[in-house]
Amino acid sequence: MIGGITQLYRPAPFRDRIDKEKIPAQYKRYRFQVLATIFVGYAAYYLVRTNINVAKPYLIHDLGLSKGDVGLLASALTIAYGISKFVMGNISDRSNPRYFLATGLILSGVCNLVFGFLPGLFLMTACWFLNGWFQGMGWPPCGRTMVHWFSDGERGTKMAIWNVAHNVGGMLAPLIAGYAIILPLLGATWKAAFYVPAVLAIISGVLVAIFMRDTPQSVGLPPIEEHMNDYPASTVDDRERELSSSEILFKHVLNNKFLWIFSAANVLVYIVRYGVVNWAPTYLTEVKGYTITHSAWQSSLYELAGIFGMLFSGWASDKWFHGRRSPVMAIFMLLVVGAVFLYWFNPPGNYLIDSIALIAIGFLIYGPVMLIGIAAVDLVPKKAAGTAAGLTGLFGYMGATAAELGIGVVVQHYGWNMGFTVIIGSAILSIVLLALTWNVHDRRKAHA
Repeated sequence: MIGGITQLYRPAPFRDRIDKEKIPAQYKRYRFQVLATIFVGYAAYYLVRTNINVAKPYLIHDLGLSKGDVGLLASALTIAYGISKFVMGNISDRSNPRYFLATGLILSGVCNLVFGFLPGLFLMTACWFLNGWFQGMGWPPCGRTMVHWFSDGERGTKMAIWNVAHNVGGMLAPLIAGYAIILPLLGATWKAAFYVPAVLAIISGVLVAIFMRDTPQSVGLPPIEEHMNDYPASTVDDRERELSSSEILFKHVLNNKFLWIFSAANVLVYIVRYGVVNWAPTYLTEVKGYTITHSAWQSSLYELAGIFGMLFSGWASDKWFHGRRSPVMAIFMLLVVGAVFLYWFNPPGNYLIDSIALIAIGFLIYGPVMLIGIAAVDLVPKKAAGTAAGLTGLFGYMGATAAELGIGVVVQHYGWNMGFTVIIGSAILSIVLLALTWNVHDRRKAHA
């Protein structure tokens, strides 16, 4: 039985090539099926991750937790997620992403079901840490899948479409959690913010296991490079050979200086991203005086705007900058600074201005969030994509932890003004780092 389970998680074996005349139609069908499946699957991960943001005011009010306590609780997920994203990224590069992605999603759902029954901060924190570990099984298999089904020349645009799942999930999560809390049918309890998303995540995990596919070769199709006649520069002789863990880590990832710069920049980008969105419900209800449903809608607008920001930034990096991701990221982060100032200094009661500011931040911040991951997989062979993305993700969630725990402690002791100072300072420093990678992955040079 154990051997059968192990075999299930190994990369799917290659099937005999199907008839040549059937390849275009089958490729089109499977590309749509795979993209739709990982889109739904990754969006569902958000339902059982960011739902805690809506529950924060209730954890403070009903359970008597302080902002620092809530920040510690939530940071347990970001710490575990960051480490897991790197560890699981390396494992996912040697696994079948179909079952890898589904397993993590189902287990995260189980953690959410258990969370509401746990007494005390310690057990709740331990459970949320475990949830964060399972969350790390989400991005890497999706990244591996994307580089196998979509070619280098279209990667910015197609990965931007998939990355919309971040925003759809982030947009739906506060709405589902917020309305679950106030529904009398569910007992009008904060625990419903965890139960309802959990059920949806488990169902989604089952669907991923049914519909997702590993590589084109696993369904009898040629590799994407052959199909699209797009052969980018590579550091391996055989693009289809599965790499060992040591090869991935020491030959292609850990010795790449640009990956380390992108990773450092990701710390700062994530401080901005999570410093704004994770504390938005608390800030908007506490300082701006909005209701929990109003703040939930504003958080959702932040995520909705990010959809358009990611699509535009991915397209621009492909078409305007020939595969270079850093110019788009640096420009977006510069504009983020102005949008955060507007959100910060807008007086209480100006709901429209606050909403516009959050929309602008959402539009701008999700471009760099996405493009750093794409920049990471651009720099390595496709068999090492999960690990490369996992490294930048690890550092990103160091930033998320700083935003979650650090912002909570800073605000508790020094007020919201100091919290916003940290966010803006992080944005400025990220621009400096991204400027150092301005010309990385210029397709005009790679294909010259």
